[in-house]
Amino acid sequence: MVVRSKTTQSFVPIKEVRDGIIVLKDGGVRAILIASSINLSLKSDEEQKAIILGFQTFLNSLDFSTQIIIRSRELDINPYIALLENRMREQLEPLLKIQTREYISFIRGFTESVNIMTKNFYLVVPYTSSPLGAQGTVTKNFFKNSGSQTAKIDAFEEQRSQLEQRISVIQGGLSRIGIRTIQLGTEEVVELFYKTFNPGEVGQGMKID
Repeated sequence: MVVRSKTTQSFVPIKEVRDGIIVLKDGGVRAILIASSINLSLKSDEEQKAIILGFQTFLNSLDFSTQIIIRSRELDINPYIALLENRMREQLEPLLKIQTREYISFIRGFTESVNIMTKNFYLVVPYTSSPLGAQGTVTKNFFKNSGSQTAKIDAFEEQRSQLEQRISVIQGGLSRIGIRTIQLGTEEVVELFYKTFNPGEVGQGMKID
C-alpha cells in the first residue's frame, strides 16, 4: 500500500487571498481586522463600566457571526538589540557609548530571565452568499461554476461589497468604545497565516500603536 502524504496547505480551507480578502474553497469570503487594545486597569471604575457596557451593546447589535482571536507570541528582542548595537558603534561620545553598552547588557539580562509576550487582537469577519444544503454543504459556488470570467468577477465584487458593509459595522461599533481597527492587506494576511503555521519563527508581527 502506497501512503501519499499531504501538504499542510491541503488541509487549509483557503483558495486564495485577493485584495486582502480570504476566499475559501467553499465559496465564502473572510476579512481580518487587527484591533488596538484598552488597558482597563488604567481606567476609573466608571470608565471601566462604560467600556464593558459599550462592548456588550456592540456584540448584541451584530446580526452576523464574528470570530475574535487573541494571539500571544514571545517578543523577539533581537532586532532591537541589533539597532542599539549599531547606534553604539556610531556613537562618538565615550560616556554615551558606555551607557548604551550597559543598557544593552541590562535588556539582554532582563529578557533572559523574563518571557516578554506580545498580544495581537484580531477579528475575522465572514460572509457567504451561497445557500447551505440539507447536509451543511454549499450548493452553489461561484468559484467553481463554469460561468464567464466576468460573471465570477461580478460575483466576487458583490461578496466584497457585503463584506465591507459588515466591516464598517464592526469598525463603527468598536470605535465608539475607543478601539481602533484596520483591515489587513494581502501581504499582511499571508504573513499572519505563515507565522501561524510556522510558530517556531518568533517575531513581533503586526500591531496598532
